[in-house]
Amino acid sequence: MTDHSTPTQAQAVSPAITGVIVILTVKAGVTRERVMAIMPDEIQHTAQLYFDGKIREWYSRGDGRGAVFLLDTRDIADAHAIIEGLPLAKQHLMDHEYIPIGPLLPLRLLMANA
Repeated sequence: MTDHSTPTQAQAVSPAITGVIVILTVKAGVTRERVMAIMPDEIQHTAQLYFDGKIREWYSRGDGRGAVFLLDTRDIADAHAIIEGLPLAKQHLMDHEYIPIGPLLPLRLLMANA
């Protein structure tokens, strides 16, 4: 079946959510010492989420102010629940930005023109 949608129609379609990126940032005014006091527990919980298949990828931010996780969930509410269960989140020391991600929509246009 061929997709005959116009570029405008294709842009209006939302991609299927295949994961959620979470950008974690230490809140302003929170000291490094306060974060490091909780870090051993945070690492243990984060590693367990990775072993359980909930965290697909994880990275340190280049500015040293947090981390970036790619969660293996298709639901923002699930992503919130996963992150809010971590020790730093429970202590309200981190800000979180949730970004749902999915397949690159412009590829659909290329496939339609092939």
